[in-house]
Amino acid sequence: MTLRTSSTPSASSTPGTPRTLRIGNASGFYGDRFDAMREMLTGGELDVLTGDYLAELTMLILGRDRLKDPGAGYARTFLRQLEECLGLAHERSVKIVTNAGGLNPVGLADAVRELAGRLGLPVRVAHVEGDDLKARYPDRLAAHAYLGGFGIAECLKAGADVVVTGRVTDAALVTGPAAAHFGWQPTDHDRLAGAVVAGHVLECGAQATGGNYAFFNERSGDLRRPGFPLAELHEDGSCVITKHPGTGGFVDVGTVTAQLLYETGGARYAGPDVTARLDTVRLTQDGPDRVRVEGVRGEAPPPTLKVGLNRLGGFRNEVAFVLTGLDIEAKAALVREQMEAAFSEAKSAPADVRWDLVRTDRPDAPTEETASALLRLVVRDPDERVVGRALSGAAVELALASYPGFHVLAPPGKGSPYGVFEDVYVPHGAVDHVAVLHDGHRVSVAPAHRTLVLEDLPEPLAPEPLADDGPVRRAPLGLLVGARSGDKGGNANVGVWARTDEAWRWLAHTLTTDRFRELLPETAELTVTRHPLPNLRALNFVVEGILGAGVAAQHRFDPQAKALGEWLRSRHLDIPEALL
Repeated sequence: MTLRTSSTPSASSTPGTPRTLRIGNASGFYGDRFDAMREMLTGGELDVLTGDYLAELTMLILGRDRLKDPGAGYARTFLRQLEECLGLAHERSVKIVTNAGGLNPVGLADAVRELAGRLGLPVRVAHVEGDDLKARYPDRLAAHAYLGGFGIAECLKAGADVVVTGRVTDAALVTGPAAAHFGWQPTDHDRLAGAVVAGHVLECGAQATGGNYAFFNERSGDLRRPGFPLAELHEDGSCVITKHPGTGGFVDVGTVTAQLLYETGGARYAGPDVTARLDTVRLTQDGPDRVRVEGVRGEAPPPTLKVGLNRLGGFRNEVAFVLTGLDIEAKAALVREQMEAAFSEAKSAPADVRWDLVRTDRPDAPTEETASALLRLVVRDPDERVVGRALSGAAVELALASYPGFHVLAPPGKGSPYGVFEDVYVPHGAVDHVAVLHDGHRVSVAPAHRTLVLEDLPEPLAPEPLADDGPVRRAPLGLLVGARSGDKGGNANVGVWARTDEAWRWLAHTLTTDRFRELLPETAELTVTRHPLPNLRALNFVVEGILGAGVAAQHRFDPQAKALGEWLRSRHLDIPEALL
């Protein structure tokens, strides 16, 4: 069974081959632009509209919601969007596939049915179950396996108009509709890998259309409101990444490369449906705002499924002391000694205390703000009282008894809970993956029969280095290369890519793991692994442990490592003038 399509066949299609499937995205996270769903439904042709609402932090938030209300646990924003857009989708025969079900996909599916009935729309709603493994991990707030796309495919093949899932991989929102439309089987690894790559490009919404892009200031397009991306997916697994005509932003090889590198690691990008080989991806500009993605090879998925575990780690609090003018280091030392003395005198000191001095001050500054530095104190403890009253009392009591100019950005309040994310792995067969069709019929989705243990690939041959002759200039790395970074649990990745072959030849030999650590001293004592991706002219660095227990633990100033790549681009080193 194929989904309805209104687009023209791809150039490589043969008579009888299903036509191009146009899959768009309207959400990259819980809280993304509310009216994106309407924009995508009215801006041009679509066959399927996806929405990605889940992340590690989101699962923790939804878990806390469900503690207060057992009927909660899903992304309520999605339901409000459907109030305006379900009729549009039905009128245009656009299927909607979303993971907004979060911890409660059956609850959201029921709510969508109720909405459709209230609006008088004959919409068929199905959902996917099986990801919830909390019964195996009763001490966790949430425990969910990352499912693949074949449960979604079963729902669509049975005629669903809306498919709601819990925790599936982000790319499953694309592999599922593609498998249903083209009739792909679990062993069609190359085709599925192509869909995984398309799904990974789409999953973060406007990041593929110029949002958060390293070279944003070189483009003339309107970046105030980038459009959302879509993929024209073909039967062989290749696709074209584009956007609706007239929408903001832009799509080029650079924006697609940046998103491909986002939150990935080595050349093998593993998932429950397939392991996609990122080292085989070929990108070419196919016209304005069109990038062709082809050549993707796939392998059998690994024998295990990832399971995300979320738990409450305790409570945290923080205060930022403002240090102005002269003797910044001495002022910081004084208040630190005073606070630590107060902690030692208390009946119970915080279990974890962290200090960070941020030197935002400048000499002979023209404003008080630019003459000031910040001393951040962050405390954590299993007991909320220890990080609440103990911290606020000790800090406030120093108001007239500490360094000259004493004040804080804001008085510390009560301690707030923080979460800890962990991942474990279970065999495919340990999860009961079920598609619950619109008529209530339940279809079990078989686990992958062919699997392949995930192993790192040998490092590819480096390109020929540039000749050593020619002058160099001390300059920021970002004048030459782009970067994008993100989080995976307690780890971060920094993807760096060059825009020309010559720059790649220089980058591949210059930005070694040791040089990376030198440029980012926070990583000096951590495990850093470099993964070259020559087809993308890119290096992907994985930094283990830099985010502590994950984003919800707020271990560092930039808890999701969103700007780690931009910090790297700002660092100076000797660059051949011929490349600048």
